[in-house]
Amino acid sequence: MPVPETIAQPGSGVETDTGQVRPQPATEVLRPHAEHAFAGELAALRAADDRPRPARWRLSPWAVATYLLGGTLPDGTVITPKYVGPRRIVEVAVTTLATDRALLLLGVPGTAKTWVSEHLAAAVSGDSTLLVQGTAGTPEEAVRYGWNYARLLAHGPSRDALVPSPVMRAMAQGLTARVEELTRIPADVQDTLITILSEKTLPVPELGEEVQAVPGFNLIATANDRDRGVNELSSALRRRFNTVVLPLPATPEAEVDIVARRVEQLGRSLELPAGPEGVDEIRRVVTVFRELRDGVTTDGRTRVKSPSGTLSTAEAISVVTGGLALAAHFGDGVLRPSDIAAGILGAVVRDPAADRVVWQEYLETVVRERDGWKDFYRACREVSV
Repeated sequence: MPVPETIAQPGSGVETDTGQVRPQPATEVLRPHAEHAFAGELAALRAADDRPRPARWRLSPWAVATYLLGGTLPDGTVITPKYVGPRRIVEVAVTTLATDRALLLLGVPGTAKTWVSEHLAAAVSGDSTLLVQGTAGTPEEAVRYGWNYARLLAHGPSRDALVPSPVMRAMAQGLTARVEELTRIPADVQDTLITILSEKTLPVPELGEEVQAVPGFNLIATANDRDRGVNELSSALRRRFNTVVLPLPATPEAEVDIVARRVEQLGRSLELPAGPEGVDEIRRVVTVFRELRDGVTTDGRTRVKSPSGTLSTAEAISVVTGGLALAAHFGDGVLRPSDIAAGILGAVVRDPAADRVVWQEYLETVVRERDGWKDFYRACREVSV
Protein backbone atom coordinates (compact mmCIF):
# COMPACT_ATOMS: atom_id res chain seq x y z
CA MET A 1 0.00 0.00 0.00
CA PRO A 2 1.62 3.27 -1.06
CA VAL A 3 1.91 6.13 1.38
CA PRO A 4 -0.14 9.19 0.32
CA GLU A 5 2.12 11.65 -1.49
CA THR A 6 0.14 14.67 -0.30
CA ILE A 7 1.68 14.52 3.18
CA ALA A 8 5.00 16.33 3.47
CA GLN A 9 7.76 14.60 5.38
CA PRO A 10 8.42 16.06 8.84
CA GLY A 11 11.19 18.61 8.88
CA SER A 12 11.43 18.75 5.10
CA GLY A 13 10.35 22.35 4.63
CA VAL A 14 8.08 25.21 5.59
CA GLU A 15 4.43 25.68 4.72
CA THR A 16 3.55 28.52 2.35
CA ASP A 17 0.39 30.63 2.29
CA THR A 18 -1.08 28.24 -0.28
CA GLY A 19 -0.58 25.24 1.97
CA GLN A 20 2.28 23.85 -0.08
CA VAL A 21 5.60 22.91 1.48
CA ARG A 22 8.80 24.31 0.05
CA PRO A 23 12.30 23.14 1.01
CA GLN A 24 13.86 25.11 3.83
CA PRO A 25 17.58 25.86 3.42
CA ALA A 26 19.72 24.68 6.32
CA THR A 27 21.02 28.23 6.76
CA GLU A 28 17.53 29.40 7.75
CA VAL A 29 17.11 27.06 10.70
CA LEU A 30 18.56 27.23 14.18
CA ARG A 31 19.61 23.59 14.26
CA PRO A 32 19.97 21.84 10.89
CA HIS A 33 19.30 18.12 10.76
CA ALA A 34 22.41 15.97 10.71
CA GLU A 35 22.07 15.16 7.02
CA HIS A 36 22.15 18.89 6.25
CA ALA A 37 24.73 20.02 8.80
CA PHE A 38 27.22 17.35 7.69
CA ALA A 39 26.17 17.05 4.05
CA GLY A 40 29.73 17.60 2.84
CA GLU A 41 31.14 14.79 4.96
CA LEU A 42 28.35 12.42 3.93
CA ALA A 43 28.92 13.21 0.25
CA ALA A 44 32.67 12.66 0.58
CA LEU A 45 32.11 9.34 2.32
CA ARG A 46 29.65 8.24 -0.32
CA ALA A 47 32.09 9.09 -3.10
CA ALA A 48 34.93 7.17 -1.41
CA ASP A 49 32.78 4.24 -0.26
CA ASP A 50 33.32 1.19 -2.45
CA ARG A 51 32.19 -1.42 0.07
CA PRO A 52 28.96 -3.44 -0.11
CA ARG A 53 25.86 -1.61 1.11
CA PRO A 54 22.66 -3.17 2.44
CA ALA A 55 19.53 -2.46 0.41
CA ARG A 56 18.64 1.26 0.30
CA TRP A 57 21.54 2.23 2.55
CA ARG A 58 23.30 5.37 1.40
CA LEU A 59 26.60 4.20 2.91
CA SER A 60 28.20 0.88 3.75
CA PRO A 61 28.33 -0.16 7.41
CA TRP A 62 32.05 0.69 7.44
CA ALA A 63 31.36 4.20 6.14
CA VAL A 64 28.53 4.72 8.64
CA ALA A 65 30.88 3.81 11.49
CA THR A 66 33.56 6.12 10.05
CA TYR A 67 31.02 8.95 9.88
CA LEU A 68 30.20 8.55 13.58
CA LEU A 69 33.72 7.91 14.87
CA GLY A 70 35.67 10.16 12.53
CA GLY A 71 38.66 9.57 10.29
CA THR A 72 40.53 10.79 7.23
CA LEU A 73 39.53 9.64 3.74
CA PRO A 74 42.06 8.79 1.00
CA ASP A 75 41.43 12.18 -0.66
CA GLY A 76 42.33 13.98 2.57
CA THR A 77 38.77 14.80 3.65
CA VAL A 78 38.57 14.87 7.44
CA ILE A 79 35.47 13.28 8.95
CA THR A 80 34.81 14.80 12.36
CA PRO A 81 33.86 12.47 15.21
CA LYS A 82 30.17 12.60 16.12
CA TYR A 83 30.54 10.12 18.98
CA VAL A 84 33.54 9.75 21.27
CA GLY A 85 33.46 6.33 22.85
CA PRO A 86 34.28 2.64 22.33
CA ARG A 87 34.42 1.75 18.64
CA ARG A 88 32.83 -1.64 19.26
CA ILE A 89 29.64 0.02 20.52
CA VAL A 90 29.20 1.87 17.24
CA GLU A 91 30.06 -1.22 15.20
CA VAL A 92 27.46 -3.31 17.04
CA ALA A 93 24.83 -0.59 16.60
CA VAL A 94 25.50 -0.28 12.86
CA THR A 95 25.56 -4.05 12.37
CA THR A 96 22.23 -4.36 14.17
CA LEU A 97 20.62 -1.96 11.69
CA ALA A 98 21.90 -4.15 8.85
CA THR A 99 19.89 -7.09 10.24
CA ASP A 100 16.16 -7.52 10.86
CA ARG A 101 16.45 -6.56 14.53
CA ALA A 102 15.65 -3.08 15.75
CA LEU A 103 18.18 -1.11 17.79
CA LEU A 104 17.59 0.14 21.35
CA LEU A 105 20.09 2.70 22.63
CA LEU A 106 20.01 2.61 26.41
CA GLY A 107 21.82 4.80 28.90
CA VAL A 108 21.60 7.41 31.62
CA PRO A 109 20.60 10.96 30.60
CA GLY A 110 23.23 12.81 28.64
CA THR A 111 25.02 9.84 27.07
CA ALA A 112 24.27 11.06 23.51
CA LYS A 113 21.52 8.54 22.75
CA THR A 114 19.47 11.00 20.70
CA TRP A 115 22.61 12.38 19.05
CA VAL A 116 23.79 8.91 17.99
CA SER A 117 20.29 7.95 16.86
CA GLU A 118 20.02 11.02 14.63
CA HIS A 119 23.43 10.53 13.04
CA LEU A 120 22.86 6.83 12.45
CA ALA A 121 19.61 7.58 10.62
CA ALA A 122 21.26 10.36 8.63
CA ALA A 123 24.15 8.15 7.53
CA VAL A 124 22.06 5.07 6.78
CA SER A 125 18.99 6.65 5.15
CA GLY A 126 19.92 10.25 4.49
CA ASP A 127 16.87 11.28 6.52
CA SER A 128 16.79 11.63 10.30
CA THR A 129 13.35 13.29 10.47
CA LEU A 130 11.15 10.19 10.66
CA LEU A 131 10.81 10.66 14.39
CA VAL A 132 8.26 9.72 17.06
CA GLN A 133 8.85 11.67 20.27
CA GLY A 134 7.85 9.55 23.23
CA THR A 135 5.87 11.15 26.05
CA ALA A 136 3.23 10.02 28.52
CA GLY A 137 0.64 11.34 26.07
CA THR A 138 1.95 9.76 22.87
CA PRO A 139 -1.09 8.21 21.13
CA GLU A 140 -1.21 5.03 19.10
CA GLU A 141 -1.67 7.09 15.94
CA ALA A 142 1.84 8.51 16.33
CA VAL A 143 3.26 5.02 15.87
CA ARG A 144 0.72 3.56 13.41
CA TYR A 145 -1.35 6.08 11.43
CA GLY A 146 -4.08 8.66 11.82
CA TRP A 147 -6.79 10.21 9.70
CA ASN A 148 -7.56 13.49 8.02
CA TYR A 149 -10.97 13.84 9.63
CA ALA A 150 -12.33 16.32 7.06
CA ARG A 151 -11.69 13.81 4.27
CA LEU A 152 -12.76 10.91 6.46
CA LEU A 153 -16.15 12.49 7.16
CA ALA A 154 -16.61 13.57 3.55
CA HIS A 155 -15.56 10.40 1.78
CA GLY A 156 -15.11 7.70 4.40
CA PRO A 157 -11.93 5.68 4.98
CA SER A 158 -9.61 5.97 2.00
CA ARG A 159 -5.96 6.21 1.17
CA ASP A 160 -6.33 9.96 0.69
CA ALA A 161 -7.72 10.32 4.21
CA LEU A 162 -4.94 8.27 5.76
CA VAL A 163 -2.20 10.20 7.61
CA PRO A 164 0.87 7.95 7.85
CA SER A 165 3.08 7.99 10.94
CA PRO A 166 6.85 8.37 10.59
CA VAL A 167 7.13 4.62 11.19
CA MET A 168 4.69 3.86 8.37
CA ARG A 169 6.63 6.14 6.04
CA ALA A 170 9.88 4.42 6.91
CA MET A 171 8.34 1.00 6.24
CA ALA A 172 6.97 2.03 2.85
CA GLN A 173 10.17 3.75 1.73
CA GLY A 174 12.80 1.45 3.27
CA LEU A 175 14.18 4.09 5.64
CA THR A 176 15.17 4.28 9.29
CA ALA A 177 12.54 5.43 11.79
CA ARG A 178 13.36 6.77 15.25
CA VAL A 179 11.45 6.53 18.52
CA GLU A 180 12.74 8.77 21.29
CA GLU A 181 12.20 7.97 24.99
CA LEU A 182 10.48 4.66 24.36
CA THR A 183 9.88 3.95 28.05
CA ARG A 184 7.91 7.19 28.44
CA ILE A 185 5.30 5.93 25.97
CA PRO A 186 2.31 4.13 27.53
CA ALA A 187 2.71 0.35 27.51
CA ASP A 188 -0.26 -0.32 25.23
CA VAL A 189 1.13 2.13 22.65
CA GLN A 190 4.61 0.59 22.93
CA ASP A 191 3.19 -2.79 22.05
CA THR A 192 1.89 -1.57 18.70
CA LEU A 193 5.52 -1.92 17.64
CA ILE A 194 5.53 -5.69 18.20
CA THR A 195 3.80 -6.59 14.94
CA ILE A 196 5.80 -3.98 13.04
CA LEU A 197 9.12 -5.32 14.30
CA SER A 198 8.30 -9.04 14.18
CA GLU A 199 6.12 -9.36 11.08
CA LYS A 200 7.44 -6.23 9.31
CA THR A 201 3.88 -5.29 8.48
CA LEU A 202 1.36 -2.69 9.63
CA PRO A 203 -2.30 -3.70 9.17
CA VAL A 204 -4.83 -1.05 8.18
CA PRO A 205 -8.10 -2.85 8.98
CA GLU A 206 -10.26 0.15 8.03
CA LEU A 207 -9.12 -0.31 4.43
CA GLY A 208 -8.67 -4.08 4.52
CA GLU A 209 -5.02 -3.57 3.59
CA GLU A 210 -1.58 -3.54 5.13
CA VAL A 211 1.73 -1.78 4.68
CA GLN A 212 4.62 -4.19 4.35
CA ALA A 213 8.13 -3.00 5.09
CA VAL A 214 10.49 -2.93 2.14
CA PRO A 215 14.20 -3.72 2.42
CA GLY A 216 16.11 -0.99 4.20
CA PHE A 217 13.51 -0.40 6.89
CA ASN A 218 14.58 -0.50 10.51
CA LEU A 219 13.93 1.33 13.74
CA ILE A 220 16.13 2.99 16.35
CA ALA A 221 14.68 3.59 19.81
CA THR A 222 16.23 5.33 22.79
CA ALA A 223 15.44 4.79 26.44
CA ASN A 224 16.63 6.34 29.67
CA ASP A 225 18.20 4.07 32.29
CA ARG A 226 16.66 6.20 35.01
CA ASP A 227 13.16 5.70 33.61
CA ARG A 228 13.04 1.99 34.25
CA GLY A 229 9.73 1.28 35.85
CA VAL A 230 7.97 4.30 34.29
CA ASN A 231 6.59 2.20 31.44
CA GLU A 232 8.70 -0.92 31.47
CA LEU A 233 9.07 -2.63 28.10
CA SER A 234 7.20 -5.89 27.80
CA SER A 235 9.38 -8.96 27.33
CA ALA A 236 7.82 -9.49 23.90
CA LEU A 237 8.82 -6.02 22.74
CA ARG A 238 12.26 -6.14 24.35
CA ARG A 239 13.04 -9.33 22.41
CA ARG A 240 12.54 -7.41 19.16
CA PHE A 241 15.41 -5.08 20.00
CA ASN A 242 19.12 -5.52 20.19
CA THR A 243 20.10 -3.34 23.16
CA VAL A 244 23.28 -1.28 23.07
CA VAL A 245 24.21 0.54 26.27
CA LEU A 246 25.90 3.91 25.81
CA PRO A 247 28.19 4.54 28.78
CA LEU A 248 29.31 7.78 30.32
CA PRO A 249 32.76 8.90 29.09
CA ALA A 250 35.36 6.59 30.59
CA THR A 251 37.99 9.22 31.37
CA PRO A 252 38.03 12.94 32.21
CA GLU A 253 40.06 13.59 29.06
CA ALA A 254 37.42 11.94 26.87
CA GLU A 255 34.65 13.95 28.50
CA VAL A 256 36.58 17.22 28.13
CA ASP A 257 37.07 16.39 24.45
CA ILE A 258 33.36 15.73 23.95
CA VAL A 259 32.33 18.93 25.72
CA ALA A 260 34.88 21.04 23.82
CA ARG A 261 33.77 19.67 20.44
CA ARG A 262 30.06 20.17 21.04
CA VAL A 263 30.53 23.62 22.55
CA GLU A 264 32.50 24.67 19.48
CA GLN A 265 29.73 23.39 17.18
CA LEU A 266 27.01 25.06 19.23
CA GLY A 267 28.96 28.30 19.37
CA ARG A 268 29.12 28.39 15.57
CA SER A 269 25.42 27.62 15.16
CA LEU A 270 24.48 30.30 17.70
CA GLU A 271 26.91 32.73 16.06
CA LEU A 272 28.68 33.45 19.32
CA PRO A 273 31.72 35.67 18.84
CA ALA A 274 34.90 33.62 18.67
CA GLY A 275 37.10 34.01 21.71
CA PRO A 276 40.13 32.38 23.31
CA GLU A 277 39.78 28.70 24.08
CA GLY A 278 38.30 27.95 27.49
CA VAL A 279 39.70 24.46 27.91
CA ASP A 280 40.75 25.15 31.49
CA GLU A 281 37.21 26.07 32.51
CA ILE A 282 35.78 23.15 30.56
CA ARG A 283 38.12 20.84 32.43
CA ARG A 284 36.99 22.41 35.69
CA VAL A 285 33.30 21.88 34.90
CA VAL A 286 33.95 18.28 33.89
CA THR A 287 35.96 17.64 37.07
CA VAL A 288 33.18 19.02 39.29
CA PHE A 289 30.50 17.00 37.51
CA ARG A 290 32.49 13.75 37.57
CA GLU A 291 33.41 14.07 41.25
CA LEU A 292 29.84 14.80 42.33
CA ARG A 293 28.54 12.09 40.02
CA ASP A 294 31.00 9.46 41.26
CA GLY A 295 30.86 10.47 44.92
CA VAL A 296 34.64 10.72 45.24
CA THR A 297 37.32 13.23 44.26
CA THR A 298 39.60 12.58 41.32
CA ASP A 299 42.51 11.57 43.54
CA GLY A 300 40.30 9.11 45.41
CA ARG A 301 41.10 10.64 48.81
CA THR A 302 37.82 12.34 49.68
CA ARG A 303 34.31 10.96 49.60
CA VAL A 304 31.63 13.48 48.62
CA LYS A 305 27.85 13.33 48.55
CA SER A 306 26.09 13.14 45.20
CA PRO A 307 23.19 15.47 44.35
CA SER A 308 19.84 14.31 42.98
CA GLY A 309 20.59 15.36 39.38
CA THR A 310 22.43 13.33 36.78
CA LEU A 311 25.20 15.87 36.02
CA SER A 312 25.57 14.41 32.55
CA THR A 313 27.93 15.37 29.78
CA ALA A 314 25.02 17.08 28.03
CA GLU A 315 24.51 19.29 31.08
CA ALA A 316 28.21 20.14 31.13
CA ILE A 317 27.91 21.21 27.49
CA SER A 318 24.95 23.42 28.39
CA VAL A 319 26.80 25.03 31.29
CA VAL A 320 29.86 25.84 29.18
CA THR A 321 27.79 27.11 26.25
CA GLY A 322 25.86 29.42 28.59
CA GLY A 323 29.13 30.61 30.07
CA LEU A 324 30.54 31.40 26.63
CA ALA A 325 27.44 33.43 25.81
CA LEU A 326 27.89 35.41 29.03
CA ALA A 327 31.56 36.00 28.30
CA ALA A 328 30.83 37.06 24.72
CA HIS A 329 27.94 39.43 25.41
CA PHE A 330 28.67 40.74 28.91
CA GLY A 331 32.41 40.19 29.34
CA ASP A 332 35.62 40.39 27.41
CA GLY A 333 35.09 37.18 25.48
CA VAL A 334 37.33 35.11 27.76
CA LEU A 335 35.57 32.25 29.58
CA ARG A 336 36.12 32.73 33.31
CA PRO A 337 34.86 31.05 36.51
CA SER A 338 32.29 33.82 37.01
CA ASP A 339 30.72 32.91 33.66
CA ILE A 340 30.13 29.26 34.53
CA ALA A 341 29.43 29.46 38.28
CA ALA A 342 25.69 30.17 37.97
CA GLY A 343 25.28 27.41 35.37
CA ILE A 344 26.97 24.86 37.62
CA LEU A 345 24.79 25.91 40.54
CA GLY A 346 21.66 25.44 38.44
CA ALA A 347 22.80 22.01 37.26
CA VAL A 348 23.77 20.75 40.72
CA VAL A 349 21.00 22.20 42.88
CA ARG A 350 17.81 20.62 41.56
CA ASP A 351 16.35 19.97 45.02
CA PRO A 352 16.75 23.32 46.83
CA ALA A 353 16.86 21.71 50.27
CA ALA A 354 19.00 18.59 49.89
CA ASP A 355 21.19 19.55 46.92
CA ARG A 356 22.16 22.93 48.31
CA VAL A 357 23.66 21.22 51.36
CA VAL A 358 25.58 18.83 49.10
CA TRP A 359 26.92 21.72 47.02
CA GLN A 360 27.97 23.84 49.97
CA GLU A 361 29.77 20.89 51.54
CA TYR A 362 31.59 20.17 48.28
CA LEU A 363 32.63 23.79 47.92
CA GLU A 364 34.05 24.01 51.45
CA THR A 365 35.73 20.61 51.71
CA VAL A 366 37.01 20.15 48.14
CA VAL A 367 37.00 23.30 46.02
CA ARG A 368 38.23 25.67 48.74
CA GLU A 369 41.33 23.56 49.42
CA ARG A 370 42.26 22.85 45.81
CA ASP A 371 45.32 24.62 44.41
CA GLY A 372 44.54 27.03 41.59
CA TRP A 373 40.80 27.01 42.23
CA LYS A 374 40.49 30.10 44.45
CA ASP A 375 38.87 32.21 41.73
CA PHE A 376 36.41 29.42 40.98
CA TYR A 377 35.62 29.03 44.69
CA ARG A 378 34.92 32.76 45.08
CA ALA A 379 32.71 32.86 41.97
CA CYS A 380 30.67 29.87 43.18
CA ARG A 381 30.35 31.33 46.67
CA GLU A 382 29.00 34.59 45.25
CA VAL A 383 26.19 32.94 43.31
CA SER A 384 25.44 30.42 46.09
CA VAL A 385 24.62 33.01 48.74
